[in-house]
Amino acid sequence: MTVHFILSGETLESISEEINLENPKYLKEFHNAHCAREDIIKDRIIAGKKLLLPDFKTIHEYNSRNDAPCKAPELNPDIPFSPEEFSKIYTVTINETEENALEKKNTRLTYTASVKWVRKEGTSHIFNVYKNNFFDAKGSMMSDLASESIRALNPFIVTTNEKGEILNIQLNENARNHFERIKDRLLDLFPDPYAAMYLDEFEFAVMNRDLFDRKMKEDIFMNLCFASLRNRFKNGKSFLRQFIEGENIWVDLMQKVEDRTDPAEIILRQNEILYSDPHIAFDGKYNVLAATGLVKKAEVSYTVTREDIKTSTSITIE
Repeated sequence: MTVHFILSGETLESISEEINLENPKYLKEFHNAHCAREDIIKDRIIAGKKLLLPDFKTIHEYNSRNDAPCKAPELNPDIPFSPEEFSKIYTVTINETEENALEKKNTRLTYTASVKWVRKEGTSHIFNVYKNNFFDAKGSMMSDLASESIRALNPFIVTTNEKGEILNIQLNENARNHFERIKDRLLDLFPDPYAAMYLDEFEFAVMNRDLFDRKMKEDIFMNLCFASLRNRFKNGKSFLRQFIEGENIWVDLMQKVEDRTDPAEIILRQNEILYSDPHIAFDGKYNVLAATGLVKKAEVSYTVTREDIKTSTSITIE
């Protein structure tokens, strides 16, 4: 038995998680069975007071009862990935705010992304992904060029594993074989020296297969639509990684089921970063079709603070 002094913000649930006790009710039960009368917990724990913690053997005995709420089947779904004949046009909305002590800048980008299942090869699935209808609220020549350049490469060939995780993203053969023609057309549309520099860099990234694959895996839509949502749940949790564009970093997240009220959908929440970084906050919510495991809707937001600059990004895919 160990004596723990309760910290501000701690709950029976959070302390139970720290000591690997699956059912928080036993923490209260253990404490009340061994504490002085004046220390008995009635409703909730109070910061600054003592809490008696069970030893490893007692925790193991409690866990062996398998009666923790986190073990409920609805909180540990086996999410399938059955994309055969799938075809859907998503609307993607990206809002970004960058602020410091002096100013605040807002940007907004929308586009459509069409995902179409093509075939299965062994255990892998092949998709065509088209990006169209770009709209930048603060449109500029360079943003128009970037949008037109992406459209010129449609469709992107996405290969996933049996769980819907991206294995690779390739340029379609028509775009690869005729890229010079595509580039010439873009130069005609954007006769500007900065556009020419952009297209030279664009060509380098596109024609280098490994670089193209890596860059596309970091693309906001690709990363969110084909996220590792279907990893195995245990005790109400599964784990995945998400990419934060702009910062070029991956964050490791815990995922939980938020709601199973509608049997046709599973609502997943990702808002706990495993290796906590005080400069990053992440919150993700997915509506997944229970029968196929495919994404119906995703809402993701994250905030990154570096020195005196705070960048907030919110993304909706539906």
